[in-house]
Amino acid sequence: RGWFYTLHAVSTLLFDRPAFKNVICLGHILAEDGSKMSKSRGNVVNPWQVFAEHGADATRWYMYTAGPPGNARRFSGNLVAEVKRRFLNTLWNTYSFFVVYANLQESQDGAGENGTTVSAEAALQDRWLQSELNRLVRDVTAAYEAYDVTAATRPIAEFVNELSNWYVRLNRRRFWDGDAAALSTLRLTLVTVSKLLAPAIPFISEEIYQNLVAGVEPDAPDSVHLAAWPQFEESAIDERLHADMALAQKVATLGRAARESVALKVRQPVQRVVVRARSEEEAGLERLTDLLLSELNVKELGFADEADDLVDVTVFPLPKQLGQKYGRGYPVIRSTFADMDQRELAARFDAGESVTVDGEGQEYVVDPEDVEVRRTPRAGLAVAEDGGYLVAVTTTLTPELELEGHARELVRRIQQLRKDSDLDISDRIRLTLSDTPLLSSLLSAHQNYIVSETLTLDVGLTTDFGEVSDSETVTFSLGEEEVTVGLKKA
Repeated sequence: RGWFYTLHAVSTLLFDRPAFKNVICLGHILAEDGSKMSKSRGNVVNPWQVFAEHGADATRWYMYTAGPPGNARRFSGNLVAEVKRRFLNTLWNTYSFFVVYANLQESQDGAGENGTTVSAEAALQDRWLQSELNRLVRDVTAAYEAYDVTAATRPIAEFVNELSNWYVRLNRRRFWDGDAAALSTLRLTLVTVSKLLAPAIPFISEEIYQNLVAGVEPDAPDSVHLAAWPQFEESAIDERLHADMALAQKVATLGRAARESVALKVRQPVQRVVVRARSEEEAGLERLTDLLLSELNVKELGFADEADDLVDVTVFPLPKQLGQKYGRGYPVIRSTFADMDQRELAARFDAGESVTVDGEGQEYVVDPEDVEVRRTPRAGLAVAEDGGYLVAVTTTLTPELELEGHARELVRRIQQLRKDSDLDISDRIRLTLSDTPLLSSLLSAHQNYIVSETLTLDVGLTTDFGEVSDSETVTFSLGEEEVTVGLKKA
């Protein structure tokens, strides 16, 4: 602070004006445990060592996002490493993903333009990403102009997380198919994000820009730091789509939680998912039906209202709290509650209301913290609930559903074996499977799916893997059987 004051004093003396209009100054830097850094304590962090291990950009990003600039903050190599893992690695992996598939498409058709017709669902996802990108440019620009460091950086980290774990993950098939719309949407997004990040992490943003822009467009500025700042289009921001997609993400999260509650893997298809949401929100979820069916691996989507019996509800008066408050009045409260409509009673407590019980000439006021609302899924359902939203998935599996689940698990194992064998993503393979009843059934029902997902040219069954000794193999349990898979590059 003294240095900045000195600048003002000298500038006023020499030029009769302040040295600067705005300054951002960090607060005290503390050790990882919150104590003051001190050479005598031996807890001083060598910044050059942190730069060498994690990079200057990771260090800068931690400083920007750990808290408001003037606040004291803890600092260590471990804290910087966590930022690098959660944000910078996600950003770089998304960029690398694009480069791999863009290069693959270019090598296959020479232009990177695939004539595949974009489905309505895919177009909606592209429009959602473009809307979110314009929202990000708008908000980050306003934050930079207000010198609000955390508001200019944290939203980018949240956006990159959604870009990687939602948009890219949902559209992997489109990238593999060389969908030009998906590739161009992701490229535009990465270039724009690199410009938004340039003031904060100058080196990684420059690397992305050099490869995606400067090395491709002859008339482009030579550096991301010379490029024009991104401009947002208000008309491209779709608030309704933003709300619908946020709700779809919440439903997907609850659906996965419901599956996990009964150890039902996401790779195992189920017949139906039922969502209980506000009636005005159902239309938004309906237009995202295909997305939800794919994300939750279900065949049908349905909606429930409050009257649907997805769960059994019981309101249990807590004896410790109510016994201390009313003593012998507890049995009266318990008996009265048992005769009441449990769903209606639970709804009142969920809303934060208190319930008054009249008994033997005395009134007993029961507060929400005096009871436990117990919800038990009906037979054949797994349920997750949060904030008034409820998602239930059916748990009864038909033989056809089980077989499809085994096919998905088999594909996952083959893909892992491809990776362990250091194959390129475009390499074709020849596949050999152990001759078992389950694998025979899988090939009869799902051979097209298995070979298309794994780039298999031909597949066969064998009882003796000595005949294919040049294959990479793996043995694992699939259903009730021990199976072996062998592959070699075609």
